[in-house]
Amino acid sequence: MTFADSEQPEGVRLQKLMAAAGVASRRVSENLIAAGRVEVNGEVVTELGRRVMPEDQVSVDGVAIQLDTSRRYVMLNKPVGIVSSLQDERGRPDLGRFVSQYEERLFNVGRLDAQTSGLLILTNDGEMAHVLAHPSFGVMKTYIAKVRGKVTAQTIAKLTTGFELEDGFIAADKARLLTSGSNADASMVEITLHSGRNRIVRRMLDEVGHPVIDLVRRQFGPLHLGTLKAGQLRDLTKEEVGKLLTIARENGSTR
Repeated sequence: MTFADSEQPEGVRLQKLMAAAGVASRRVSENLIAAGRVEVNGEVVTELGRRVMPEDQVSVDGVAIQLDTSRRYVMLNKPVGIVSSLQDERGRPDLGRFVSQYEERLFNVGRLDAQTSGLLILTNDGEMAHVLAHPSFGVMKTYIAKVRGKVTAQTIAKLTTGFELEDGFIAADKARLLTSGSNADASMVEITLHSGRNRIVRRMLDEVGHPVIDLVRRQFGPLHLGTLKAGQLRDLTKEEVGKLLTIARENGSTR
């Protein structure tokens, strides 16, 4: 159900919308409300007759819920060789092959360069996408990089201390060495940062003398790639959507 389905000016009963959104059954939703676990616009609501308007924000146990079921959120494990565009002007393999299977008009949240694989969000929720993709909101992303050479503890420290690149200072929020081959040909490094600069992980690792061989984004905010294989998609769970919506609201989203 969406708010468009109801033309009643007074809105829709809270428990009915919660049930329609898949939060819980109507009876369980009523129990959640009565227990004081539901907030509307930041205030605890305990009366079962409360009606919700389109502009209201609802959360359960502090986690936002998406009442508009016309919104869709999909996780893609983007394969290497796919550009982060719905229709590439140069005719390269793009995201069109993945979004074409959905009735909704989905678009990607942010970008991964063609040679980077991993977690990419596809959605038709423009407001949330803006917050999640905009660098100023600082959503954390975690990458696993296979790099050339033997990475030392001093190099890890340099990544987190930071240094100047051609477009300004940069520092990883976290970095750690996962493996370092005995023959020193390659190492595996995990880097977490909130910067949205173009090809930033590759440029950082180039700067410290360890060019990237392979790069995968494993985490985007509260979302983890898990066991999703390259080229596969799945809808986000209600819990995952709630966590993303909470981030969006905390950063000024009106929904």
